[in-house]
Parts: sequence; structure tokens; C-alpha cells
Amino acid sequence: MKIGCVVGARPNYMKIAPLLNALKKYPDIEIRLIHTGQHYDDSMSRAFFDDLDLPRPDDYLGVGSGSHAVQTAHVMTGFETVCLNRRFDRVVVAGDVNSTLACALAAAKLNIPVAHLEAGLRSFDRRMPEELNRILTDAVSDLLFVSEPSGMVNLRREGRVGPGVFLIGNIMIDTLSANLTRAISLDLHTRMGYETRKYGLLTMHRPDNVDTDADLSHLLAVLCEISLEIPLIYPVHPRAAFRVKRILNSSVVSAEHRIRVTDPLSYLDNLCLMAHARIVLTDSGGIQEETTHLNIPCLTLRPNTERPITVEKGTNTIVGKDPEKIRTAVRQVMNGTYKTGDPIDMWDGRTADRCARLIVTHTMAAM
Repeated sequence: MKIGCVVGARPNYMKIAPLLNALKKYPDIEIRLIHTGQHYDDSMSRAFFDDLDLPRPDDYLGVGSGSHAVQTAHVMTGFETVCLNRRFDRVVVAGDVNSTLACALAAAKLNIPVAHLEAGLRSFDRRMPEELNRILTDAVSDLLFVSEPSGMVNLRREGRVGPGVFLIGNIMIDTLSANLTRAISLDLHTRMGYETRKYGLLTMHRPDNVDTDADLSHLLAVLCEISLEIPLIYPVHPRAAFRVKRILNSSVVSAEHRIRVTDPLSYLDNLCLMAHARIVLTDSGGIQEETTHLNIPCLTLRPNTERPITVEKGTNTIVGKDPEKIRTAVRQVMNGTYKTGDPIDMWDGRTADRCARLIVTHTMAAM
């Protein structure tokens, strides 16, 4: 049995790493790791491979950056060649990046069964390219692995019921659980001059927040204000770095602020800062899940989330770009009145084993 596992961007690495380890328990499986190169910067790629002990990719497509159409097309053509050469019995894709959809489409058009990790999540905002990637990847996949109950509801609404749809838990929590002790011991926050629970972690990378001066200035203005109450560490995505630094150094926002801008962090460094933080402000989907598992207050700088369980049972609050919502939530965190989360079923560090077993069973049945 030949299985191809695809990674392309940072969120994929945390989802595929535990699955590769789980699949190694089946001696009759030949596993191939394919890296599309969607994230190619060392800070966005190689550092994560090192932290997660991922093997060297068997195939590297090197697609690099580009518009959504260009990037998706390059991944499709490159991955089609890999599929023809490798003759996979199954392709596994994860998450919602362009590589996810492109490889799922290329495999499906070659009649190779596709398994989608993190299926069924919906923000119901089709302006987000990730939302289109999720919907279309689910449509061409025969195995759908769902991380939270809302995903099952969404798939039933779309007519995906019966065999092939499984609520298996959150595989990113497998990675977090396996690496948390090592990450905490790094004490990066101490080396940066911060005490535990005396700072906040900020991550912003989505186009709606960082791609125009108006949107970014609007958010940075309130974040500069927040930073006077609790300092913020902001590891900046490479494509937003120049604009962020320029605005923070301009008269557009307050000259008085305590936002510390850094280069992108490795997985372990980021997890260390998150685990020791008092609060996390983010527009990332995965961080909403990680903070919920760690019981760290999380404010989501978006108008919606595809992970509603992090709001309903977790520590996440949707604040969007509303300054008053942001101020109110931060005030609750600082005065101790912010909500606490509850444990979530099947976010137990054993999702990869459940996933591997289903992949092997269903792929054997289809051969």
C-alpha cells in the first residue's frame, strides 16, 4: 500500500507529523511525504521540519509564492507528475491552504482516493480563500476526518453522510501534547525579558487585517493602546513585516506602545510563548484550538470562526476589528473575569492513531 502525505504550509506540518508516526506502525505501508513548497522561507518551513522531527520530503515541488490561481495551478501540475510516478493508493491532505485543494484535485482526477484531515470546518465566509479550499477539498475526498461536532453538522447539511465521514478529534492537539513539555522548558519569554503571564502574544497574517494600510492601522492603533496595559510580542509573517514596521514607526498610530515585533518563530518557540502568555490575540484558526487546549484566553481578530467549539466550550472570543470588543475582552482577562474553557471530547492526543487505522482499513477495502 502506497500512501502520499502532503504538506505545503506551516499548519500542515503540525497535522501530518503525528499521522506519519502513526502510519509507521503498519509495516506493509509505503509512506511518501510530498512538500509543495508553498511556504519556502526557512522560518516558515525548515524550522518546523526540525522542531517536529519531520523526515526529509521524498518529493519537493518548490512552487513558491504567487496569486491563488498561479500557486494552485503550479501545485496541481507538479503533484500530478508525482502521482503518476509514485502510483499512490491513497493521498492524504490536511487543512485548508492552496496546496490542500490543489493536491486533492490532482489526485481525484487520477482516481486516487483522497483523505482530508480537518474536514467539515466552515466559517460561512466565502471571501476567505481558505473557505473555498475547505468546501472543494471535502467535495472530492472520500475519507473525511472531522475535528469537532460542527464539522459533522456542516457535512450533513452538504449531503455528506454515511461511510467515509468520521469524527476523530483534533490531530493538532496530538502535536501540541507531544511537544508541550519541551516547548515550555525553552523559557524563550524569560530570555526575551518577560515574566510568565505578564505579556500577550499577537499573531496577524490574514489579508483582511494586514494587506492594506487602513485595516492594519486600525488594528494596530487599538493594539498599541492595549500594549500599554500588557506588552505584546508580535512575530510577523514575512509578507506583512515591512508594512507593520512602517506603520508602527509612523505617526498613524501612537508613538507610545509596547509591541515587540520579531521575525517568525519556530513551532516550539511559538508554543513556548503561547503557553506562558496571559492572553493571545490572533487571526489564526489553529491558534484558537491550541489556546483552548492550553486554557489561555484567546481573542480572535476576525468576524467569524470555522472552529465554533473554541468559542462554545473553549477560551476563544470573536472580537473582529471592533476596538470596544477588544478593550472589553482584554479588561476581563486582566481583572480575572474572563471565561475559562472545558475539556473537549477526543482532543486527547490519540487522534493520529484513530486516523491511521481508518486510512489503512478503507484503503485496503478499496484496493
